[in-house]
Amino acid sequence: QVQLVESGGGLVQAGGSLRLSCAASGRTFSSYAMGWFRQAPGKERDFVAAISWSGRNTYYADSVKGRFTISRDSAKSTVFLQMNSLKPEDTAVYYCAADPSGLGSDRYNFGSWGQGTQVTVSS
Repeated sequence: QVQLVESGGGLVQAGGSLRLSCAASGRTFSSYAMGWFRQAPGKERDFVAAISWSGRNTYYADSVKGRFTISRDSAKSTVFLQMNSLKPEDTAVYYCAADPSGLGSDRYNFGSWGQGTQVTVSS
């Protein structure tokens, strides 16, 4: 099993950028697909982005396409979420998760959730 710790959240003005990081422990990181999800107050946790174990395949929610980029550095066991052109509706707690299938294409395969990092976008 993999343990995940997110960082990089904060307060930013609309139009600004943030880069989230998720550090993983465990020797199996390179075989996992990784994903980012978010949960706004009073709402369900939603899929944001995912990347396959190889990094060759990426997936995005329609609401973040063209603004967010997911990437991974398997040598450092870390996955990143670069968030540009942030909007107030991006405000949420962002969670990192792992998919042991390695594919990342099915959001219901994700587990091993981190503790989350708060992102707040002011208008």
